[in-house]
Amino acid sequence: MDFDRYDRIRAVQWQGDHLRLLDQRLLPQEERWIDCASAAQVTQAIKDLAVRGAPAIGIAAAWGVVLAARQGEPLDAALAMLRAARPTAVNLMWALDRMKARIAAGADAAALEREAQAIQDEDLAANRHMGELGAALIAPHSGVLTHCNTGSLATAGFGTALGVIRAGVASGRIAQVYAGETRPWQQGARLTMWELVRDGIPAKLIADSAASHLMRSGEVQWVIVGADRIAANGDTANKIGTYQLAIAARHHGVKFMVVAPSSTVDMATASGEDIEIELRDATELLAVAGRRTVVEGAEAWNPVFDVTPAALIDAIVTEKGVIERPTPQAMQAMFGR
Repeated sequence: MDFDRYDRIRAVQWQGDHLRLLDQRLLPQEERWIDCASAAQVTQAIKDLAVRGAPAIGIAAAWGVVLAARQGEPLDAALAMLRAARPTAVNLMWALDRMKARIAAGADAAALEREAQAIQDEDLAANRHMGELGAALIAPHSGVLTHCNTGSLATAGFGTALGVIRAGVASGRIAQVYAGETRPWQQGARLTMWELVRDGIPAKLIADSAASHLMRSGEVQWVIVGADRIAANGDTANKIGTYQLAIAARHHGVKFMVVAPSSTVDMATASGEDIEIELRDATELLAVAGRRTVVEGAEAWNPVFDVTPAALIDAIVTEKGVIERPTPQAMQAMFGR
């Protein structure tokens, strides 16, 4: 695998005394970095979607705990503030629980810094391994469709679903990539296409509403997506619009793959019915790039995630292995704890 070509972006960077984040709200027009010197600033960056993607959120939050420790802030308060930044992505809670355990064991700021770095390094290694595992499921010269952004911008590097795509392109298994635009924040259009073009990967952007028509054409053999939380039965919460892609894929005989690190698996959540779905400000649907496009007085409903039932998923890929046609029993066998 040519990682020098396919793994060059690092959106979350520890600078020794502050955290530097690539502001994903401004891409692709502008590459601007945000310097966070406190846990409060990291929390705000997570809330504002300056940093997004479940693994990247968890990594950033871990560094937020380090900043609080370095500044002598009450760590319980910092943990609670960071935990409340966004409710759906379990990686955030997982990373903070890991940092909390180190605090309970008496870790000082230096030890917490080592733990945050370990979380980040482990995520990168997991992504590279998942890329290999997921790509091995794909027949040569396939077309794939992805949703939202699951690449280096959303992780420590390489990506989850986009990591599988990178590995698949490098090995000749993927010949063409399609990316849905992903309204309302346009993560597919702004971020995924930015990463794919930088890597020289053959990619075409489609409107979200063109996905079923594309599947019917026979140009796509796999839909490959990430996850923000995977329940104990395999139900998966991901960016809004994922569920309808899974339904369309099943109807058209297209396979559906979820790619996420094991930290995204929440065995304490029995099913998708128990996953809290974040609702964001409805005004995000009423404007594009800050310019209102909908008539004054209009109302909107803006859930950020939906849940895809395990019955619609052909494979869940984690660094621990692949579960094909997930069931509660298969999930328990691999992730039970």
